[in-house]
Amino acid sequence: MFKILNKIKFSQKENRMKSIANTESAIEIFNTRKSKNLQFLLKQRFNWMNKFINDDDVGIEVGSGAGFAKFYIKNKNLKLTDLSFDNHLDFGGIDAQSTNFEDNSFNYVIASNMIHHIPYPIKFFREMNRILKKNGKLIIFDAHCSVLLQITTILMKHEGFDFTLDVWDGKVAKSDEKNPWDGNIAVSNLIFDDKINFNNKLGKLFSIEYEKLTECFIFLNSGGVTSKTFYIPLPNFLLKLVNALDNLLVKIFPNIFGMGKRIVLRKIN
Repeated sequence: MFKILNKIKFSQKENRMKSIANTESAIEIFNTRKSKNLQFLLKQRFNWMNKFINDDDVGIEVGSGAGFAKFYIKNKNLKLTDLSFDNHLDFGGIDAQSTNFEDNSFNYVIASNMIHHIPYPIKFFREMNRILKKNGKLIIFDAHCSVLLQITTILMKHEGFDFTLDVWDGKVAKSDEKNPWDGNIAVSNLIFDDKINFNNKLGKLFSIEYEKLTECFIFLNSGGVTSKTFYIPLPNFLLKLVNALDNLLVKIFPNIFGMGKRIVLRKIN
């Protein structure tokens, strides 16, 4: 992975995006404006997950935020959880590092764009292993800190990245423990890029069933999911063309253009 900088951090005051960490505003904007750009992006982020979920499976989404998963996941047994206590959640006050759910409770857990916010990823993976049933699936979408995403982060001053941290250390936080919206978008790279290290740390708990890089301009021109920024509204046929271009660019130059990572982990023990 080419690194423009090894690490960079921005405060919320520096952030050039709007409605930062405001899920109620994000839900209202989604319901009233019905942006085709954002709907298309979210459809891409969640629809692929359905092929890993059976009709009778029982599952949760951790770190649900605005809870957009329920618009796209076909399984009716999905419950939304988050550290917050927002009204749209099924379970509030749930720390994904220590959920208090019973052992072997779920067939699947969705973690969409939230792992890079977790202070201690190793605690998260151990907890997910505990609450998943045998052969249960941890379905992940998260940032891929490509060259273009690094540039975008620097320009927008949104969150930041730090490639220097030991992501497997359970004592040093990878993001601000007092601010659940703080993020380090290099975390998914630190976890998944080095497969040997991943297997050494988590190989007894999970196997990687599926992995794919995705997203580029379809994300940059979405207007943002929770935090908001400028975008150019496009009709569906142009959104499909942009997505096709994204797929080509990400396939040829994954570490330059790929801005999202899809991962499915299967519980072994």
